[in-house]
Amino acid sequence: MISRKKNSTAPPDLQVCETFHAAIELIGKRWSGAVISVLMKGANRFKDLRDSIPGVSDRLLIERLKDLEEAGIISRTVLPSRPPQVTYNLTDKGRALTPVLEAISTWGHAWNK
Repeated sequence: MISRKKNSTAPPDLQVCETFHAAIELIGKRWSGAVISVLMKGANRFKDLRDSIPGVSDRLLIERLKDLEEAGIISRTVLPSRPPQVTYNLTDKGRALTPVLEAISTWGHAWNK
C-alpha cells in the first residue's frame, strides 16, 4: 500500500507505506521481537519471559507486554488461583509473525557474524 502525503515531493513509489512503517516500529521496538520470539517457544509467564530475555528489566518487559497486548499480538489471562497467576500467549495475529521473525533470524545469522 502506497501512502501519499500532501506535502511530499517524493514520487509515490518511493514513499514509505504508513502501514509498513507502523508494523516495523511495533516489532522493532526494543525487546518486542525478543518477547514475541520467546512466546513462540512456549514460555508464557512473566518470570519465564524475564528469565529468557537477558538484560530486560521488569519495567521494560511490562511496558512491552502492554504494547503488544494493545496491538493484539498477545493476550493476557489472569488465572483464578491464590496468588493470581498471569499468562501471556500469542494471538493468531502474533503467531502470523512467525515467518517474519524466522526470516529476520536467518538474515541475522547470515550477516551479523
